[in-house]
Amino acid sequence: MRLNSASQQPAAMMRIAIAGGGSFAYILAQEITKSAHPVLILTRQPHPEFEENLPSCQLVQVDYQNVEELHYVLRGVDLVISTISNNEELNLIDAARRARVRCFVPSEFEGPLSHRPTRPANNSNSTDPLDNRGSRAALDLLESWSQSRSHRMNYTVFSCGVFMERFARGGLQPWGIGTQLGLMGGMGMMSNDYLVNVEHGTAEVVERDSQGRTAYVAMTSMYDVARFVAAAVELTGTTRGSLDGVPLSLERWPREWRVRGDWLAVREVVGVCELVRGVQFSVTRRTYQEAEAWANEYQRAGDVATYLYYQRLLQTANGRYSIRSTNLNELVNQSERTAFQPMRFREWLEQVWGPVL
Repeated sequence: MRLNSASQQPAAMMRIAIAGGGSFAYILAQEITKSAHPVLILTRQPHPEFEENLPSCQLVQVDYQNVEELHYVLRGVDLVISTISNNEELNLIDAARRARVRCFVPSEFEGPLSHRPTRPANNSNSTDPLDNRGSRAALDLLESWSQSRSHRMNYTVFSCGVFMERFARGGLQPWGIGTQLGLMGGMGMMSNDYLVNVEHGTAEVVERDSQGRTAYVAMTSMYDVARFVAAAVELTGTTRGSLDGVPLSLERWPREWRVRGDWLAVREVVGVCELVRGVQFSVTRRTYQEAEAWANEYQRAGDVATYLYYQRLLQTANGRYSIRSTNLNELVNQSERTAFQPMRFREWLEQVWGPVL
């Protein structure tokens, strides 16, 4: 894919809807409202902090179980960005297609689609043990609507690896993210543990896959992910950035925008955390086969949380969160208006943990 830049021209106005009232939805809205595009925020409950701090946004309370209501609210919307999941997201997808939304961004802010576990042929059930958010069902529905003859709705996934905030005190829970992502359990570890517990100076890692190859993980701060989303919006409908010489449009957004702030071997993640803390961590290094055996044992025992914990370590080793090459990083930096450098992991750690250690 060749990325080009051209003369600066104003972007065509788009109406954008963000579904969800959590912290990530707020961060997305905060970044996107820096442009001139009108933003609609769909929430289940009142959020006075949105109205107070983001006065240019329109806040609408919706019932995600009511597809007709969602259809009505989404009329005239060009782009929907979802931070919700399961049946609520499926209803949102249906409503967006009925409302003739041009592009849908599902709540799939993690590793690349191609790195997730595949399912057997002719089997509609997901074989991804970490899919307890309805990801497979949402992606299948979006793929179906993207091929529709009557009205095709494009969809794009923003693949960003692991949120760096997962390594903050409390993990993703203070942001209201990750409570169902299998991050709990594992040899007495707490809910904010994924690879490393920076506060306690401990780690549990699988450094190589089943074939002995080094495991890598891509990481991006959720604030930088929001900046990438906003930059993609800003470049759409302009000649500041183009794909293969053709101006970018929502209909031409690729199936996947790949972004990252950093890309490290798993052992390097531990090393950077030790460097910032200034202490040697207590590290449990497991072989792939050992972690697999632990996962199977906890599954047999009915300990779902710890089973999912080890599954995440195994899938990290398998490269689920590895992003070797990006496409949006390069496009964003071709325009002075959108160019920025996402934080590297060490820089993020120093900002978050430096003042409190």
